[in-house]
Amino acid sequence: MISFGFLLTSLVVVLIPGTGVLYTVATGLFSGKRASFFAAFGCTLGIIPALLASSCGLAALFHTSVVAFQVVKYAGAAYLLYLAWQMWRSSSPLSLSKQQSNKQYSSLVIKGFLLNILNPKLSIFFLAFLPQFIPSSVENPLNSMLLLGAVFMLMTFVVFVIYGFLSGLFSAYIIKSEKASIMIQRIFATSFAALALKLVFSERT
Repeated sequence: MISFGFLLTSLVVVLIPGTGVLYTVATGLFSGKRASFFAAFGCTLGIIPALLASSCGLAALFHTSVVAFQVVKYAGAAYLLYLAWQMWRSSSPLSLSKQQSNKQYSSLVIKGFLLNILNPKLSIFFLAFLPQFIPSSVENPLNSMLLLGAVFMLMTFVVFVIYGFLSGLFSAYIIKSEKASIMIQRIFATSFAALALKLVFSERT
């Protein structure tokens, strides 16, 4: 049931840089490899509501209701702008702390979670993507959809952890240069703002 075509297509989708990748990479660069693990975990958890919504048919609401889609879309864009503003405002020479509290890690998970649940396009994506790989002969398509979604989530988590680990390798080098650290923080802040604008002007598909 889990075909090679599904695995290959899912891998391509997961590898494409998006909001979650950007957030995980930024966390790896600014807070280290361990922190990026929690960022990746939060982004992966954020897939669950979208998966459940698409499996239960709630994603169709976003597809057909202008109001529902717009509300979630603007909430997501506002949150991205908030992250951009927060990162730009706090742009300063970085210092990588080896001791981070559980509260800080929880905050990383929550931020990653919110990034995905406030993106209505994700639910619509699952609604359009997963059914393509479910044979018409399957007796319980809901279970099949949840299984494929779980595999997609696992792939997302593994790829994001790799992204975060690789970016974390460079964090020590970045913090040695005050100018470079500030510049990179502002680049990421600008990128989050650009993603917010992209989300604002996105349409239902």
